[in-house]
Amino acid sequence: MLNPSRTWPGTAAASLISLLIFAALLSLLIQAPSLDIGSLVSDAYLRHVTVFSIKQAFLSTLLSVGLAIPVAHALSRRHFRGKRLLLRLFSMTLVMPVLVGVFGILAICGNQGLIKHTLASFGVITDTNIYGLNGILLAHIFFNMPFAAQLLVQTLERIPAPEQRLAHQLGMTGWHRFKLLEWPFIRQQLPHIAGLVFMLCFTSFATVMALGGGPSATTIELAIYQAIRFDFDLQTGALLALWQLILCAAFHWAVQRANRPLSVSVGGDNLSLPARQDSPSAKCWDVSWITVATVFVLSPLVMVVYQGINPSSADVFTAPTLWKATLNTLKIATMSSLIAFVLGGTIVLSSRFWRLNNMRKKADTIEMIATIILVVPSVVLSTGLFLLIRSVADVFSMAFWLVIIANALMALPYVVKVLSQPALQLSQQYNSLCSSLGIKGVNRLKLIEWQVLRGPIARALAVSFALSTGDLGAISLVGSQQFETLPLYLFRLMGSYQMDAAAAASLVLFLLCLGCYSFIEFIVRKAGHAKGQ
Repeated sequence: MLNPSRTWPGTAAASLISLLIFAALLSLLIQAPSLDIGSLVSDAYLRHVTVFSIKQAFLSTLLSVGLAIPVAHALSRRHFRGKRLLLRLFSMTLVMPVLVGVFGILAICGNQGLIKHTLASFGVITDTNIYGLNGILLAHIFFNMPFAAQLLVQTLERIPAPEQRLAHQLGMTGWHRFKLLEWPFIRQQLPHIAGLVFMLCFTSFATVMALGGGPSATTIELAIYQAIRFDFDLQTGALLALWQLILCAAFHWAVQRANRPLSVSVGGDNLSLPARQDSPSAKCWDVSWITVATVFVLSPLVMVVYQGINPSSADVFTAPTLWKATLNTLKIATMSSLIAFVLGGTIVLSSRFWRLNNMRKKADTIEMIATIILVVPSVVLSTGLFLLIRSVADVFSMAFWLVIIANALMALPYVVKVLSQPALQLSQQYNSLCSSLGIKGVNRLKLIEWQVLRGPIARALAVSFALSTGDLGAISLVGSQQFETLPLYLFRLMGSYQMDAAAAASLVLFLLCLGCYSFIEFIVRKAGHAKGQ
């Protein structure tokens, strides 16, 4: 007989999430004058920002995924020291503070960047402008190409060993091996990966905000921000937010329809290419792609560290404003990640209980509620919460809590995704043993769950903390001189062209995010080992 006490925490968490999202969307509907699609399409400005939003997302996806394929192909065929660390770095670009990457790109490709200075020393003068579509595409490739490549490497590693051996025995090399063996697996995952990258680029806010080239390079999310912060036109902001939500929902539905799950099979055993099939030209091709990708990802980060120590650094490092913003960032990230973890953890436990009792629809529904926030962009959610709180209180006095709620909800899908599968596998493996030994409740949590799941728990906390640390969406709407986070402080320095000071602040943000990410994983894993002794 099912015990309702096992699922009520997850049900309560899902109900709270649904209530918050529904209230935010309802406040948008109340504030918006109308939602006439015909009038929206006929509006020249809205049509322009919509077309540009789709255009930049499409081009970014095409370039990011297109370049990720040969990089992943090369990484899957080569085994070298540092490969695991490189793939870990590739996966971290998704949670890296956007403004850190943007600053590194500006330091290399900007108007005063390394490339222009180097060319000028040889007498070559260029007039290329990093701001606008060019800069947005370059930044999106920086963030999304490594992430897509890492996902594709995982896909190629799932190719069954018998199929790999058969390809070797038949002498498949080069293009024929890629076309007949690897491409069918890549093609199965392409809709999912391309759809995910497209959604990330379409809802990109901080990148467009920092690198957009004025009215000609404005996305819907940036238009929402401008309507609320600069014009205080709440009706236009609400209308744009609803329009953005409709488009995101449509794209998400299209991606889900096109996505074909990869068949579950035993992966390969990291077979190396036989010497007779591994030509010098193949080695050169693979090494070239791996080298270019590594330099492309590492060079902006190296420039952040290199330029972070400059004549203005001492003034920035001793400025009370910097450390006040840093403290705000730490407070918000800590509370957001803990809230996301608690909500996500209860949902995962309820979902697992239902799956083990053959109640798949309930499990799918509660997980869908947790991940539906992927369809509601950060700026749309923040706008809805802004309008909701404004109707009952001074929204700027509640800014701290608004940012925490928004960041926790945005991190929630990642927490659920990281924890759900390991938690289910653990229960399938140890349920019978725990039942026979009478281990349940707190004892099971301490002796079994914590010991096995401390790795995924550490990763879930670290990812949600890092996402909140670098977020600029929610704070951009309610931030002020009295209340700002480190990303907002950095953005204001960049906006006022105080690039030396921005370099120092960017270094602090980068070290804070990287250090806290590593520290959280280390502490959680160490605590698990200590309790297991």
